This record gives sequence, C-alpha cells and structure tokens, in this order.
Amino acid sequence: MFEKMNEEISKLGVIPVIVIEDAKNAVPLAEALEKAGLKCAEVTFRTDAAEESIRQISEHFPDMLVGAGTVLTKENVDKAVAAGAKFIVSPVFDPEIVDYCIEKNVPIYPGCATPSEIMQGIKRGLGIVKFFPAADLGGAVTIKAIASALRGVKFMPTGGINRDNMRDYLSMDCVAAIGGSWMCKSGFISNGEFDRIEKLTREALYSADKIREEKNS
Repeated sequence: MFEKMNEEISKLGVIPVIVIEDAKNAVPLAEALEKAGLKCAEVTFRTDAAEESIRQISEHFPDMLVGAGTVLTKENVDKAVAAGAKFIVSPVFDPEIVDYCIEKNVPIYPGCATPSEIMQGIKRGLGIVKFFPAADLGGAVTIKAIASALRGVKFMPTGGINRDNMRDYLSMDCVAAIGGSWMCKSGFISNGEFDRIEKLTREALYSADKIREEKNS
C-alpha cells in the first residue's frame, strides 16, 4: 500500500493543500482540479467541513487521490479514512500517529523538520516524508544537505512553496513532490473562483512537467 501510494505521489509531482470552510465547495473544487489534470487533493483537517468534504469528493470522484492533511490525532485518522481519505499528512512527526497509520496500513506522510525526525521515518520504512515548514527551514538548500547524508529517502516539501520557487525543489532527485496552496487558496474556494483554480493548477502542472523534463534530459 505504502509503495504504491508513494509511486502515485511521485507521478503527480504537485499536491494541492486545501482548506475548505464549506463542504458545498468540495465537489466543484475537485471538478476544477480534475479538469486541470490533477486528480489529487489534500484536504486539511483544520475546519469542521473537512470530513464531509473528503466524503463528497471521494463519492463523486472515486478515482481522485484524496488525502487528509493536518491530522493530529488517531481519532482524526479514523474519521478521515472512514470518509474516504487514501492517505494521511501530518505537520509533525508524532510516533503515536505514524505507528497507528502503519498498523492500519494507511499511507502517512509526517512532517519532519530535523534529520533525527527524518531518520525515525526511515526506520519505520517510510519512503517519503513531508518536509515542513520548508521555506522557513532553509528550503531546497537544507533538503539537499540532509539528503546527502540520509540517502534513499524522498521529500515532499510543503510550506512557502509557490510557482516562483517550485523549480528549486522539483529539480532535485530527492524531491518526490511538492505541496502548496497557491493554486487553490481558501479565498478562491470561498469565493467560488473555480475557473481561476483550474487555470492556476493547469499552469502548475505544466511547469512541473517542464522542470522534470529538463532535469531528466
């Protein structure tokens, strides 16, 4: 399960981090992402609408890779999975949460800020860890330094990433994907600007593909 999910995440390259305040916006948001060519959404558990939003997206778009972000408790893991979440993302490395997800065979991407936390993920067999908050921790330069010592692990940097600096991250082999909210800011969602979300997402995917093509050429 973990290996397959890691492959899917790596293929996508860009993971939209989404805050939904009203579940009525979940389906049109997912539709905008799908039209743009991105069948993925990390819905953060920061709002009361998160659980229902995940459920609606999962029901209307069964092929979409829906994950739950900002998961801080085992209860939230259970609620997210029951609603249809296919993976879990946490802003911190909490051994209790990580081990719980592993026990349940639910792919998890814990937030790591130090080499020690990353090493804990490696010991548990996690092929990809979230690096958060990426920009505040030194960005791509820090990731490169850590990756040189802890070979084999892949990173999903999140925090302060946008279309202007995405190249810094995606040009590195150790980065599996980037997470960001610039394509679908909460204000865009609340205002129903789904055409704008589709356009920005399409641009992000195009840029990501170009960066990877150049890297591999």
